[in-house]
Amino acid sequence: MKIRISGTVQGVGFRPAVYRAACSLSINGNVRNDGPDVVIDTDGDMAFLDELKKKIPPLAVIERIEVTETPFRGRNGFFITASEEGSGSAGIPTDTAVCGNCMDDMRMGRRKGYEFTTCTDCGARFTLLSRLPYDRQNTSMSDFGMCQTCRSEYNDPNDRRFHHQTICCPDCGPKYRLIDRNGSRIPGDPVKEFAKIIGEGSIGVAKSWGGMHICAIPKKIDELREWYGRPQKPFALMAKDMASVMKYAEPVAEETEQMTSAHRPIVLVKKIHSEITEKISPGLDNIGIFLPYTGMQHMLFSHLEEDALIMTSANLPGEPMILDDDHVLELNADAYLLHDQKIMNRADDSVLRMNGRNVSFIRKSRGHIPSYIETGIKGDVVSIGAQENLTASVASNGKIWTTQHIGDGGSFGVPEYLDDAVRSMMKMLGSSPSVIAMDMHPGYSNRGVGRILSEEFGADLMEIQHHWAHAASLLADNREEECVAISVDGTGYGADGNAWGGEILLADLEGYERIAHLQNIPLLGSEKALYDLRRLKFAIDEMNGTPSELFNDRDSEVLRKMTRSSVRTSSLGRLLDALAFTLGVCEHRTYDGEPAMKMEPLLSRGKMIDGFETELRGKEIMTAGLFPRIDRKSDRNDTAYSIIRNVVDVMTMTACDAAESAGINKIGLTGGVSYSAPICSMITEEVNKRGLDLLVHRNVPNGDGGISVGQAAIALRSCK
Repeated sequence: MKIRISGTVQGVGFRPAVYRAACSLSINGNVRNDGPDVVIDTDGDMAFLDELKKKIPPLAVIERIEVTETPFRGRNGFFITASEEGSGSAGIPTDTAVCGNCMDDMRMGRRKGYEFTTCTDCGARFTLLSRLPYDRQNTSMSDFGMCQTCRSEYNDPNDRRFHHQTICCPDCGPKYRLIDRNGSRIPGDPVKEFAKIIGEGSIGVAKSWGGMHICAIPKKIDELREWYGRPQKPFALMAKDMASVMKYAEPVAEETEQMTSAHRPIVLVKKIHSEITEKISPGLDNIGIFLPYTGMQHMLFSHLEEDALIMTSANLPGEPMILDDDHVLELNADAYLLHDQKIMNRADDSVLRMNGRNVSFIRKSRGHIPSYIETGIKGDVVSIGAQENLTASVASNGKIWTTQHIGDGGSFGVPEYLDDAVRSMMKMLGSSPSVIAMDMHPGYSNRGVGRILSEEFGADLMEIQHHWAHAASLLADNREEECVAISVDGTGYGADGNAWGGEILLADLEGYERIAHLQNIPLLGSEKALYDLRRLKFAIDEMNGTPSELFNDRDSEVLRKMTRSSVRTSSLGRLLDALAFTLGVCEHRTYDGEPAMKMEPLLSRGKMIDGFETELRGKEIMTAGLFPRIDRKSDRNDTAYSIIRNVVDVMTMTACDAAESAGINKIGLTGGVSYSAPICSMITEEVNKRGLDLLVHRNVPNGDGGISVGQAAIALRSCK
């Protein structure tokens, strides 16, 4: 037989598993990587496949097996032979947390204390990979030759590291070094000395898989915020183990399952309120927390008295995560724990929160990328996403593959990183796109990347409306054809030139109809209104004819004149911003989504009170008129809940009415605001009352990190 196996079958110990299965049956043949697949030639029969399925390694995923009857002309014995070059819809392996067996190896034996200890069941994969097939020469381990002992393990079928492509040890593998802020070496064991330095209260940078982290002990949070210029944005906490997690948070079973998985994402969980946790995530009820996933991180905790560290991506604010060892000195930290293994693909930590059993990805990256969703639609397209929380997607052979998290498109270095990530993915998949899809906002910086790719490949350029792309990403995520989508976020360029964000769309992959939206509010000064929240409240006061004392007379007159010509927004995110300001929750936005995130505790605790009913007028759901009804004497939790509940209820009822009229039983919920647990709960309750099905995200980020998937799905449909 000739057997071709497709899926995640490279970099996961699959060929060694084939070898062991064949030897156990004493059959002849060979196995090799062939482009993205594994190919087996053998004189065995179907009993061999049955035996192989029993021995599949834990990280492998078989998608398809093709068997061809053909005469076997090989030699006696079974062999792992040289790989063949190729590309296609490969199961590209993700980085996977160090396994328990390798942790044991780091405690004793010849790999004791060696931070790069991994095996065929664990370790960095994608972040080390330059191209397929997954062989040592195609990874950053090509810089390190095997010592004789490692080569013996590599060649031993009974060894856990049999044909482990990144096998190494202290004698032949990468090494850590520790330097100070001036680049001078610090003597001693690098990890142990680094632990001592940060344990004493200094700020450090540690190079890991896919990038670097800024590290500090929790009690130094005030100094870290001042040093990093991050006054309010939450930091993630890496806890030593689950017992340590319980000192800071109260994860439910589903959250614990995610935290302890081999993916090791940052998970947003209910925090235990304390002085430290409040400083780590100011004004929020949750905290982002994760567990160690590299050998270095485990070793670091073994030398620390602390049971947790603040860990955040090492970058200059707004820029991509730093990879260059010399460039990182610009951060001006106290110490740098660096290594000499090249990072081929940078990858920030993944971030998610649970919605019951469903995963809501806020940032899908390290440990979860590369990954894909099935579309069943043939064709090759590339989509380059929106602007913030940027990703790109490459569609090929009926699948949509999404890049790792890239960053915010307007920041220095991000377009270049986007271009590199897209080309790397295209190379691995062998994709030659016929369409390049992008957001229709004329000011987005990534459009330049789209134009270059379009010219280079002779591909059509396709502009796609932001909220339609959100709806399409939801449809692709759920393999559905159409729905009425509640698409809610901070902003997206609308077909009328205004800033949309509170939309009800009847959508499929071929088009959309804007059924209704939130009332338009002037954005006084456009971008300035996104940060100076007084401008939103002033605009609402003007709409209501309410006197405002937010600005002096001169500034008020200037803003008053601007109301007639300003871009207007229908965004639920901006409504939450205005309400957060009015209720004294947040006066100035210092990071993306801050006011809405700080509103979530109020929405979680509030109850319905009378006086905040609203209505649909034409296609607009009225919101401005709710603000004069706010009574300072009322509980602000109840006020917040009642306003948002009434608005969301009208949105949901309007969506349900539209769905029933169109003969559709699917209501979709997408966009960045759909991360809000209380708002998601409100919509779920109303949809269930109507007996309709609610579509939510499962594999694709709700927010702008999923936009490229929707763009790709729409572009694919246009190729038919």
